[in-house]
Amino acid sequence: MHAVLEYTNADDYLEAREQYRAVHLKAAWEAVKRGELLLGGTVGGGPYTGLLIFTRENALDVAQAFAAADPYVTGGVVTSWTARPWTTVVGNDAATPVRL
Repeated sequence: MHAVLEYTNADDYLEAREQYRAVHLKAAWEAVKRGELLLGGTVGGGPYTGLLIFTRENALDVAQAFAAADPYVTGGVVTSWTARPWTTVVGNDAATPVRL
């Protein structure tokens, strides 16, 4: 199973993130090491949104827990977030591959 975590960032995201960035990135890389987080980063050229892709049987729970503890969220850098299940059907890592 996969899950997509999407962040809506504050207008001053680039400045506001600085005090939290090291802790945020440390948590993200730890999630990678545990095999939970596949990719993460910003989307667009401003205003920026964040997109993180999680994988695990309980990927949605993992994504929600990550957001709840993320200093970007608790520090107000992220103004809102959503975590949704993602049904992946194409690609080497697809959870439910469909081949015709």
